[in-house]
Amino acid sequence: MGPGELFDVLLAGGRRADRATHVRHLPAREGRRADWPDWADPDLVRGYRALGVERPWEHQVDAADAAWSGRHTVLATSTGSGKSLAFWLPGLSAVRRGAAGTLLDPGRIETVRRRPTVLYLSPTKALAADQLAGLERLLTAAGTRDVRVATCDGDTSRDERRWVREHADVVLTNPDFLHFAMLPAHSQWSRLLSSLAYVVVDECHAFRGVFGAHVALVLRRLRRLAAAYGAAPVMVLASATTSDPAASAARLLGVAAQDVHAVTVDTSPAGRKTFVLWQPPELPGGGGPWASLLPDEDPWATVVPVPRRDLHAADPGDDDATDDVPTSGGATPPDVTAAQPAAPEAGEGSGPLGTGEDVVALPQDNPRRTATAEVADLLADLVAAGARVLAFTRSRRGAESVAAATRDHLAAVDPTLPSLVSSYRGGYLPEERRALERAIRAGHLRALATTNALELGVDISGLDAVLIAGWPGTRVSLWQQAGRAGRAGAEGLVVLVAREDPLDTYLVHHPEAALDAPVEATVFDPGNPYVLAPHLCAAAAERPLRTEELELFGDRALGLLTELTERGILRRRVSGWYWTHAEPASRMTDLRGAGGQPVRVVETATGRLLGTVDAASADATVHPGAVYVHLGATYVVDELHLDDGVALATRRDVDHGTWARWITSTAVVDVEREVVWGPVTWCYGQVDVTTQVVGYQRRRIPDLQVLSTHELDLPARTLRTTAVWWTAPPEVLAAAGVTLEAAPGALHAAEHASIGLLPLLATCDRWDLGGLSTLVHPDTGHATVFVHDGHPGGAGFAERGFGLGPVWLAATRDAIAACPCATGCPACVQSPKCGNGNEPLDKAAALRLLTTVLSHAVGTPS
Repeated sequence: MGPGELFDVLLAGGRRADRATHVRHLPAREGRRADWPDWADPDLVRGYRALGVERPWEHQVDAADAAWSGRHTVLATSTGSGKSLAFWLPGLSAVRRGAAGTLLDPGRIETVRRRPTVLYLSPTKALAADQLAGLERLLTAAGTRDVRVATCDGDTSRDERRWVREHADVVLTNPDFLHFAMLPAHSQWSRLLSSLAYVVVDECHAFRGVFGAHVALVLRRLRRLAAAYGAAPVMVLASATTSDPAASAARLLGVAAQDVHAVTVDTSPAGRKTFVLWQPPELPGGGGPWASLLPDEDPWATVVPVPRRDLHAADPGDDDATDDVPTSGGATPPDVTAAQPAAPEAGEGSGPLGTGEDVVALPQDNPRRTATAEVADLLADLVAAGARVLAFTRSRRGAESVAAATRDHLAAVDPTLPSLVSSYRGGYLPEERRALERAIRAGHLRALATTNALELGVDISGLDAVLIAGWPGTRVSLWQQAGRAGRAGAEGLVVLVAREDPLDTYLVHHPEAALDAPVEATVFDPGNPYVLAPHLCAAAAERPLRTEELELFGDRALGLLTELTERGILRRRVSGWYWTHAEPASRMTDLRGAGGQPVRVVETATGRLLGTVDAASADATVHPGAVYVHLGATYVVDELHLDDGVALATRRDVDHGTWARWITSTAVVDVEREVVWGPVTWCYGQVDVTTQVVGYQRRRIPDLQVLSTHELDLPARTLRTTAVWWTAPPEVLAAAGVTLEAAPGALHAAEHASIGLLPLLATCDRWDLGGLSTLVHPDTGHATVFVHDGHPGGAGFAERGFGLGPVWLAATRDAIAACPCATGCPACVQSPKCGNGNEPLDKAAALRLLTTVLSHAVGTPS
């Protein structure tokens, strides 16, 4: 069934035709083949041919040739274009050639050489496991038994690690294991490091923001130690299509851009793809199925009370590309409260509050059905028509509710169909996720409702359609998710379903903004002193840092080492800088800033591990009395032991769900710097963002009637970080012509726009920042806009913004003024991760307010 026929299924005989706001047909692309390189190992070539790859694509050969010749290489092509072959062909060929060389004359000592080794790094354990399975299939097809491949990460036992250290030719792991285990104990890994021929960095576009800066420095430490053991590995990077991949790869590796060979022309075939932008219908009277009322919000979104009833509740959904990596974004329907636990990544767009007070943000007169409910309907229709589909949601709860609602719809059609649909998300056990991946590949499942856990390169091909519930936040993510449809040259259907959010609404009515704009660059700053300093300590602990090695760590390294020495953290000797403390230096930093170990959800009666929940969202999702949904089965949490990281739950069929209620506050801890611009105050300092779950509601399903309200006594969680903020006293608002009614929208819009512009000046990612706007903040006494780092202790971005205050605000004002939209759009004041659904926003008032503020600023550029 082609995309045209599937699209007809979605239109339901024309009854839904008005919901498709735009249909774009992306033409098919012919593939271009190339011959196998002469240097390629013939057994491996035979193995690939046995798996159906008669000849490789041109871009695969281009990248493989560059890597084989010794050039650092980045391959940035679309999902399903066969990037794995490009790095495994040279890597495994080198291993096999080296293995054969050691056997040429085993009786002569001068011929003894170590076998080349390959290190593979991925952002997720799931991707490494998927690559291991692919390698085993290839080596079996090739009939080779002389290449030893193994994964090694935090879950690997001590005995298995010993075998890997002593015998493995190819080691698949992640940057976290490299940072915490391999590099600090490098002497135990000397066999691997001294023979390191290739380092593969897969899905490198995922290494962005502060996480990207950490990974860049881990890679520098790896290259430094490899050089100390006499190795100079070729770095091969695979990426989604991004802006300027050569520059991003060079920054990740710490080399010049001209030293990286970039392959960006995709020569694999692509089937015709139909891309549909879709807006759910208005709800008459605001009613609708229960699934349409479930929130799509994100656990990192800032609290925004939007009262409609006496008590507001929300579910902290959580986007997750992995079990370890939190991501920001999300939005909240007008009748719930979203919140941000004290976590490393911050939400944005708290609207006019941010201090836990109540203020009305009026909802639309005619609310629309949520993307969650609409996607469940569309998914059921596609599955009933025989299609194989992925439905991407914004949260774990969204994935569970889409799967449940879809199964309910299908049960009314055919009792055999519900078993063909499942959910897939972070928090499942690894074996459960592998089983689901195998089932969707084999066709035992027709559909998965998933978080962005399946966005990265786990190989799931042959899908007919992809449904995307809400704008995923970046165009890179949009095309990654869309690339799952029609892989391997087949036709595919992609449907982006808008949430009830002005940003989503804008995008589905302005297709050029979603489909024609260039993809984003991967932004991160390895020179960030907040990130660089602990890695310099880790490097010194691994091997004393010498002056000639500092170039690898950038221009700021010498100054930071001097400061670290003066503070007694490092010791300077003629031979270099030394770490002299008993505790491991690697413990000074957490690459992902995960906010603690995940909380394990355990079945009380059996002791069986059900899954895990991120520590930052555990209070709101597995508190006592919470209903926990796992693969469609419901459990009620009996006890939450935060100190032990365990939640005990009992299997129970219930007719209700639970929605947590919490409060948040932001307090100025210390004003470290302050500049007075007439009536305006421009400040930098430390702030505490404190969140506390205070209760929950039990709501009956499906009508969501409140059954009971319960209080909870859980500890407050505080994120101490750094922020930059400015105040606008009443006379400034009056001079700008901003009335009391317009002020919340003006402040909120100015906050969004300034967060969107700071990455241009501070080399950060929007997801590294949080924001807050309030009409009267208790610590300043005036209308205030905060922009804060979303990482414990700060990451230097707010400090950079403070130093460039007038330049930053002028750029913000100019960006708003230059945007041709009438009332605000994603290019100026709307945010992809606003916790208040981009309400209220007043573009015109924000422009007047920023202009007035800048009229007082010292050093404002013309």
